[in-house]
Amino acid sequence: MVSAQKGQVRVITGNATGAYGAMLCRPDVIAAYPITPQSEIAEQLAQFKADGVIDSEFVEVEGENSAMNVVLAASVAGGRVFTATSSYGLVFMYDALQETSGFRAPVVMVNANRETPGIHAVSSGQQDMISARDAGWVQIITENDQEILDQIIMAYMLAEDNDILLPVMVNYDGFYLSYLAEAVEIYQIEDVDKFLAPLKKQSPRQKLVPGVSQGCGTHGMEMGYVEARYKHTQAMERVKNKVDEIDKKFGDYFGRYYGGQIEEYRTDDADIIIIASGSATGTARTVIDAKREQGIKVGLIKLRLFRPFPAERLIQALKGKKAIGVIDRSICFGWKYGPICMELKVLTQELGSVPILSYIDGLANLDITIPHIGRVVDEVNEAAKGKPYQDVTWIPMEE
Repeated sequence: MVSAQKGQVRVITGNATGAYGAMLCRPDVIAAYPITPQSEIAEQLAQFKADGVIDSEFVEVEGENSAMNVVLAASVAGGRVFTATSSYGLVFMYDALQETSGFRAPVVMVNANRETPGIHAVSSGQQDMISARDAGWVQIITENDQEILDQIIMAYMLAEDNDILLPVMVNYDGFYLSYLAEAVEIYQIEDVDKFLAPLKKQSPRQKLVPGVSQGCGTHGMEMGYVEARYKHTQAMERVKNKVDEIDKKFGDYFGRYYGGQIEEYRTDDADIIIIASGSATGTARTVIDAKREQGIKVGLIKLRLFRPFPAERLIQALKGKKAIGVIDRSICFGWKYGPICMELKVLTQELGSVPILSYIDGLANLDITIPHIGRVVDEVNEAAKGKPYQDVTWIPMEE
């Protein structure tokens, strides 16, 4: 495949970027209900429909649960679909969320991360994504506006691959990225068509056809249920390498690479590693460069693929490191560590007795600042020298 043409560069918000990403992939059906901070996506897509920019069926629903059921039905009927939500909306569609993954429907959805119900918080946080981690969806976290657009395109290639056929959730930090305006290259739609063209060369996936008998959404019993769940988990495992393959194809064609499951920054010769995700990773790179000038050999791993968890890539990247610090923008009820740190703790047998320090920061729109990350680096560096360390630190509570 030859390289794509240069696209048009526009300064737009993360939400607008999400709408453009969906538009470029030509979905057959769109159903979305507005909710802060995602509303702009639904509004922009409705405007695209009104202006004739897209030829999609745009279904105006009365809530998020209906939105997910609409795109699920359209996907099972063989269509390419798109929706978007956030926080309470993700919670409201939770039953349909699990139906969608159980049906192995290749739905692509954007989730603008926001704190979830319990304590009402119209503010950024990754708790909504964490609350849905066992819903059977592929979950990917993006860092900036350009990555939102690029990842939506890659999400369709992943979801609709016959080896996968799973729904994909593209996450980004609400309020930080949803309303942040950045320069974004918007590709020629013909080039996106060419990139996604291999999907059309696959054997057609099974779909519901009027008048043709076929079971869908029937009650699973005994071994039939077990087999379906087994195949679902095996497909999730195949996602890992597929994400890496698609990232390379995307980079070769459009000129941008994101590392696939994880993105490593200055890790090769690093003694200690900081793991973060989302918009905070840009700040983390700045801190790591400054600490390198101070003689601290620190590197960064940006976690892109959260579900399935990229265990093998992380083991490879973390082998031989002296200490690890994990920054979580969410909490894990019933376990003292942050959710990403908790996942990493499972790998201790492969990583050895390396200290793993958990940091909770950035909840409810609080900034993950340069001083915060600097503190993380310093404390992880001390732990690497054998000094006593605190297992879990809630940074805002100790300022």
